[in-house]
Formats: sequence, structure tokens, C-alpha cells
Amino acid sequence: MSWEADVRILLILLLCLWTGAAQAAELVRTHGLALVGTPALPPDFPHFPYVKPDAPKGGEVATAGLGTFDSFNPFIVRGTPAASAARVFESLMTRSADEPETAYGHLAAVIELPEDRKGVAFELRPEARFHDGTKITAEDVVWTFNTLREKGRPFYRQYYADVASVTAEGPLRVVFRFTNDQNRELAQILGEMPVLPKHWWASRDFTKPLTEPPLGSGAYRVASFEMGRTLVLERVPDYWGAKLPTAKGLANFDRIRTEYYRDATVAQEAFKAGQVDWRIENIAKEWATGYDFPAVAKGLVRKESLKRNLPTGMQGFAMNTRRPLFQNRLVREALVQLFDFEWMNRNLFYGQYERTLSYYSNSDFASSGLPLGAELALLEPYRAKLPAAVFDKNFTLPVTDGSGNNREGLRRALALFKEAGWEVRDRKLVNAQGTRFAFEILLSSPTYERIALPYVQWLERSGIEVRVRTVDPAQYQRLMDSFDFDMTDTVFGQSGSPGNEQLEFWGCTAAKAEGSANTMGVCNEVVEALIANLLRTSDHASQVTAVRALDRVLLNQHFIVPQWHSDKVNIAYWDRFGRPSAPVRSGVVIDSWWIDPARAAVTDAARRMAP
Repeated sequence: MSWEADVRILLILLLCLWTGAAQAAELVRTHGLALVGTPALPPDFPHFPYVKPDAPKGGEVATAGLGTFDSFNPFIVRGTPAASAARVFESLMTRSADEPETAYGHLAAVIELPEDRKGVAFELRPEARFHDGTKITAEDVVWTFNTLREKGRPFYRQYYADVASVTAEGPLRVVFRFTNDQNRELAQILGEMPVLPKHWWASRDFTKPLTEPPLGSGAYRVASFEMGRTLVLERVPDYWGAKLPTAKGLANFDRIRTEYYRDATVAQEAFKAGQVDWRIENIAKEWATGYDFPAVAKGLVRKESLKRNLPTGMQGFAMNTRRPLFQNRLVREALVQLFDFEWMNRNLFYGQYERTLSYYSNSDFASSGLPLGAELALLEPYRAKLPAAVFDKNFTLPVTDGSGNNREGLRRALALFKEAGWEVRDRKLVNAQGTRFAFEILLSSPTYERIALPYVQWLERSGIEVRVRTVDPAQYQRLMDSFDFDMTDTVFGQSGSPGNEQLEFWGCTAAKAEGSANTMGVCNEVVEALIANLLRTSDHASQVTAVRALDRVLLNQHFIVPQWHSDKVNIAYWDRFGRPSAPVRSGVVIDSWWIDPARAAVTDAARRMAP
């Protein structure tokens, strides 16, 4: 080949590289953002595919809340907010329930990504209004962002840490600039920020629990309430966004009444009595045996298990590593060895669950086998700082015969305890100073005692002294916010595209921030580095590699006693609803249901006649 041909090829390659770089640097104006690929719906999509766009509106439904509430401000640590009141607020973008981590413009008509990808701009819809008729402006967005970061719950500061500035460049245009271009999901995180009315909050203290109905811009507003007992939301008849593609076919009930009950058992009885219209059942025994009542036999109440194609996360007994007792990894691993999942699944759950072996269960982010290829390369620099098992062993959990006689697990646990400086004397597990190994399991409901008490018995066989303490949900939240507990039963939910929230779950800053989601006090140099790497990933393949490496490290630190998961949503409801026929990735979207007059007439008449 001649040198002229070589030069031509080189010029062509340089041109291709320049063109690719130019394309990558183009300003983008879009209707939605997807963290994986591109949004599935085009700019002119008429409505979400899992709704009936002309669904009838009307009627009242009743739901159940547990515990109590004393505030309508869910954005601060203080107070116990009314969860259903979140419907009052709206955000710049709305997530699709049928796509992994995709959101579409809602308050914002256009999302703009600059050439350098170090920022995002939102252009608001001119018709967007708060419920008092005031126009929503860029100043409201700026004020909301600054207020949440300065006065809101700790995770806002974590989420927004890479935002350098926010500016209103006009009445309807707000621009965020970032400190770098590495945080691939920050634009979407900002898009999902609720927008609050600056003028309404001017005369109120944002740092205090809110005891009056809040001003919002959503499809619902607070109609009435009895603090701690009842909350009634009413559909806004002149809701500004009713015809948007992100709102069609949703918010079909005229009124949503939430009744608060002291615990799940009372709430279930209220459902059976017809005082509550639907119920998501998370307790396997209740799903198997608790719905044998006349209304089910007569077809007035229906039960369904709907497939859910979402990550199920991690549920388990979480250890507070801020406590000296749980700071030794060998001690934590010993506590994992003593848990007998097979016995529980057989005797308590009717075989309905699978053992959870990943923080990202039911997704392709879950690690398995030995680390290979890109994942091994990512972990290799930290080999000296990690347990050898990260590289040499496929992570597994003890498997028993389900008889309840977990001798092998007990033997392994006692060996680990001994290595960590604990041994059994006079049937008590003690350290060299003779101090007994003792701790408390904190629960938020008596329902969880049936799970905790068998585990307590297994722990006691190794000489451990364990107490179970059950408190009301409000007190439980206060204790969790201040990290005043030893061990608790909790869930770490995961999204379809793990990202910034991992800092809130496992980051050192969150471990020290009151009210954060870092329940276990995780503060680990390697974990921090792996999260930083995750946030820099630019494609799905590298994201999967990063999350699997993080998962493997977390699992081998044994911060939690993993429990179980299911890929189904169990829902029971009084047969008074219509709903779209298309399945949805999340399993169920109650907001897309509506009241069917013919069915409701039959069901409501039967409920009125019931004793």
C-alpha cells in the first residue's frame, strides 16, 4: 500500500473520530431521559402504555396507613409525615413504571443537556400552576433546590453534591451546572425533584413539621384530615396537567381516604370488614392463610399475584456497625451462620420465598460465581484490603435441612466467634474480659416478632443474650434516624439502574448524617471507591460490572443477615375496580385503576349489609 493511501486512511480515521466527538458534544433537547439506552416513547407519545387514557373519573377509595402522622412536610427529618400527602407535589419529570430508570418531562416541557454534559436545563410548561392559581416559575425550582439542600433530609445534600450552581435564566428556564461530567444520572435526579411554591413557604419555617395542608401542584390536594388518624385527598377538578401524556389515565379517583391503624393486623381486619379497598400483602403466612373469609368465597374480594420485573434489593437483619459489638467482620459472619432460612421458609412462609444472595437480587446487577474479566480487573487494585473470599469463593449462604437443628451452622459460628475473641463459658458467649455477647433487635411492628423470635432462639444456643424490642412506627423512625439501635429488620430497595443512592446506602458521609439511609453505618474505603467508579460509568455493560463488584464486596463484609425475596406482588382488593389489561413492569400501578360503577354497586351493597 502506498504512503498516499496510508495518509488517506489516516485522514478518514481522524475525520471519523472528529465527527464522533462532535456528535457526542452536541447540545441535546429532549422530552425524556433514560439511564439505560434511550427513552422508549417518542416525543409525541399520547400516554403511558399501561394506562387507559379515557379511564372514567369518580368515586372514593379507602387505603390504610400504619402508625400515625404529625406533619405534611416529608422533606425534613423532624416529624412523621403523612405518606399519601406526597400526591400533592409534582416534579419536573415523571418516571415511567414500565421502563428501567426512564423519566419524561412533566412540569418541564423540554430537558436540555449542554455540549460539555456538565449541567442540565429545564424549560417549564407555561400552563403549570400551583393549586392557588400561581404560575410555577424557574424561581420556584431554584428556591426548592437550595432549600432541600440546605434544610432537607441528609440524602438531598448527598444527591446534589455535584451541583455547582443553579440559575433562573428566565421566568420558565432553570439551569443547573455540575462540578464534573462524571455523574451520569444527576440530570434525572434533579428532574425528579419536587417543585415547591416559594411564595407560600415565605411565611413558614421549612425546618419544622408542617401541620396545615401544603400547597402543591399535583392532581390531588388535601381536603380534610384528623392529625394522626385520617387524611382525605381530593382530585383537583381544574388540574392544569390533566391532558399531559404523563398524566392521562392516572389519578382517576375523586377522593382518596387514608385511615391510619396501629399495626398491620388491625389494618388487615379493617380490609376484611370492607373499611379499606385494597391491600398489598407482604407476609407469606397471611397470603396463604389469612384470606379465608366470606367476601373472598363470594367473589367480592379478589386475590392476585402479579409478576414484578424489578430488582427486589436486600432484606435482612441489619447490624449497626457503629456499635463496637458489630465492628468485627468475623462476628458478623458468625451471626449470618446461625440463621436457618430453610426452616423459616418451610414453617412460616409456605415455601413462597427465595433466599437472597445479593443486594441487587432479581436483576442482572447481582454478582455470582467468581469475579472474572472486567469485574476482576476492577477489584484487583484492592485485593490487599479485601477478604480473600471476594476473589476465591462464590458467595453462598448456609443451607440446612429445614429441621431447625442447625448444628453445622452453630459449629461454624462458634469457630468464627473464637477467632474474633469470643468463647462459650458456662453456656454464655463471653470475651476475654468476661463480658457477655448481648444485644437488642429493634422492630417496628409485632408482625415481625414471628421472624425475630426463632432467630433469637438460634442465637441463644450459641450463648448470646438477645432481647426483642417492638416500638410504634413513629418511635421506630426516631430511633432509626438517630441510629440508636443494635440490630433491626429492614429492607434496602434498589432501582433498575443503581447510582447516586448507593452513596446514601453505603457512603461514609451518610453514615454520619442523622436520618440517612446508611442504616448499618457502612464506611469502607473500597466501597467508597467502587461507588465513585459506578457513578463514572457511561454505558450499561460497565454499570453492570461496577455494581456486581460493589455487591461482592458488600456481601463479604457481612453487614446484614440476608433473608428472602419474591418476584411477585401480592394484592387483594374489593372487586369494585376496572384496570388496564396491559401488564406493567412494576407489577401494579394502582393510580391507573378506576371505579367500575357496576362492580362497585354490587360490592358496596354487600359491604353495607355486612354486620
